[in-house]
Formats: sequence, structure tokens, C-alpha cells
Amino acid sequence: MESITVQEAAERWKISPRLVQRYCVDGRIPGARKFGGAWAIPAGAQKPEDPRRTREPAGAEGREPLSMPPMPLMNTPFAPGHCMEAVQAMEDPEQRDIALAEYCYFSGQPERAVLLAERYLSHGEPALRLSACLIYAYANLSMGQIRRASSALAEIQRLAGGGEAAPPQLRAPAAFVAVTASVLLHLPVPEEAAVLLREQIHLLPPGLRIFTLYVQAHQAYLQGDYGRGVGIAEAVFSMESQVYPIPAIYLHLAAVMNYMGLKQPERAQTHLRAAWALAQPDGLIEGLGEHHGLLGGMLEAVLKKDDPEAFKRIIAITYRFSAGWRRVHNPATGHDVADNLTTTEFATAMLAARGWTNQEIADHLGVSVNTVKRHISLALQKLDLSRRQDLGPYMLR
Repeated sequence: MESITVQEAAERWKISPRLVQRYCVDGRIPGARKFGGAWAIPAGAQKPEDPRRTREPAGAEGREPLSMPPMPLMNTPFAPGHCMEAVQAMEDPEQRDIALAEYCYFSGQPERAVLLAERYLSHGEPALRLSACLIYAYANLSMGQIRRASSALAEIQRLAGGGEAAPPQLRAPAAFVAVTASVLLHLPVPEEAAVLLREQIHLLPPGLRIFTLYVQAHQAYLQGDYGRGVGIAEAVFSMESQVYPIPAIYLHLAAVMNYMGLKQPERAQTHLRAAWALAQPDGLIEGLGEHHGLLGGMLEAVLKKDDPEAFKRIIAITYRFSAGWRRVHNPATGHDVADNLTTTEFATAMLAARGWTNQEIADHLGVSVNTVKRHISLALQKLDLSRRQDLGPYMLR
């Protein structure tokens, strides 16, 4: 009898090889036989119906159920310093590929992240496709490839727009990816996805739930509801039983943002140091670079003195990421975030726009009042402004 491989069956049925293997193991493919470590599948075999499917609305044909969560590394607990061990321990090779793409992205290696993720942009497994699109979009922002980033973001919104027509296993993860992509770019959040995520957050695995709460704390910051943002972060950390380093880093950074909004730099500094303790052992510094402008000079106040070489690497990420971020954010929102200030000028101007006095800024950054005045003067000059009260429209919100 003529037979085909798992890979050939996956391509023919437009599903993942992992799902084909599971059908074989479960005896769902008549005539499939295992020889050594490989399966031989009858060439005429039909794609099995997935038993997890219930009656789906019209138009749902061809959609595969979610058999794994997206962003596997984000959803993996590991001890700081053992990130690559966690990646290598993943048994499924495709899941391991995506986890490695995550590691490359979160460690500031966007070029490698793009190469790994682009192979999965049209994969039959929805979780792999969602993960690849999110990684590919943000990594391309850092590389200045705005068309590619925008295309991946559009695909995320398309996948999340399936609504009731999408399989139940896909709805919450797709909403998670769509809301995450929008909030981190400070773009309007798709209302349907936001409502769905609030209603179904309990269906997400623990690491993704923590990252979802980070997104909510970030959104609270954007809305000026700093107390709520702080409350979300502190509640999560008070109940945390396992450490999921990647979402924890981002949640600590959201706490920094919100505490700085409340003008409580001591508490903000505690969370910045906690984020750094998780990030530094594995080089997971991308998040710190992405959030620089929102941290109210906290990187300058802490890391510039404690670890100047790491600070330089993070600032390099900031310049690269923020350039791409603005090219998507500014046209989409009409908000002209400044792109011609140094990171120090931007941090100083952000604090000034929030009503901090020169003395408060100087005390926070550990510099002289004259230095603060010089940074603000240069920022005003570059933005063609005459008063510090006019800085607000050019700062991050």
C-alpha cells in the first residue's frame, strides 16, 4: 500500500505535523503504522474530524482547533539564568522554534527572531501562527521594516476577528494577542477582542494570564488610572506561586510606570530593580528598552549608575524600537510623539510635562538642577517650543 509521511499528511490536510502525530497515536487514522520513530500513513487516508469540535457556525469550516497555547516561552516558569534550558527542554520541535524566536526577541535580537518566526506565519496550527505574527510584527518594528510589521499586525486582527465563528480554543488566545499588539503600540484596542479577553482570561494558561494583567496595567497607565495599574501589579505579585520571568518583567515595568505617574519614585525603583533581577541573568532586556520613555527616567536613575554597559545596550534597543514604534503609532493616532530627542532629554521632558519641578527631577536622576535645565532647554529648542507647559503633546501618553 502506498503511504505518505506525517509531514506530507500535514501539508495535504493543512494542519500541523504535531496534530497529525497525535491522530496517529490516538488511532484516529485507519491503517497508519509506526516504523521505528516515524509513521507511515495510507496515501488515501482522510483527515480525521477533531472530537473537540462541537457544532460550529457557518463559515467555520477549515479552522483548526488550538492544541497548544501561543507564546510558549512566555508561558514557561524557569529560574532566572536558565531561559535557554527551558527552551531546549520543550519536546515539540515547532513549539521549541517559537520559544527560541521569543527568546531572540526578548533578548534584543530582532533579526534572528524574524528568521525563526517567518516560517510559521501561515502555519496550520493557530497558536504557532498567532505567536509568529506577534513576534514578527514587533521584531520588524525594531528593524525598521514597517510594511512587514503592519502586515503581521493586520493578520493578528484578522485572526482575532473570527468572533463566534472561531473555535472556542482559539478565541481567548487570539483576543490576547490582538489586545496585546494594540496596547503596546498605544493604538485603539479592538472592542470585541477586549471584551472577550476580559470574559475569558480564566481560559488562558498562567503565564499568559499574567501578561494579560500586565496589558491591563499598561492600559490603566495610558488612561491615567495609575492607582488601578498599581493595584493590578501588586495583586499579581502578592499571589504569585511560580515565577514566569517574561510576563513578570513586563508587569514590574508596568508597576514602575504607574508608580511614577503617582510620583512615588521609591516604590517605582523597587519594581525596576525586581525587573532587572529577572532580566539580567538571561539578557532579557528588550522590555526595558521598549518601555524606556514610560519609566520616567528610572533607567537613568538606577541602571546608568549600577550597570552602565547594560544601560548602553538597553538604550540602543530604545532608539531602534522607538523609531519603528513611532512610524506605526504616530500616523495611526495623529499623536506626534517626539522623535528627535535623546533618551535623557526625552525622560527629563516627560517628567517636566507631568509637572515635576527641576529640583524633583534633579533629585530623581541624581544630577544638578542646571543639568536638568539644560536638558529641558534642548528639548524645547528641538521641538520649537518656548514653554515647558507645551511639552505634553510630544510626550508619550
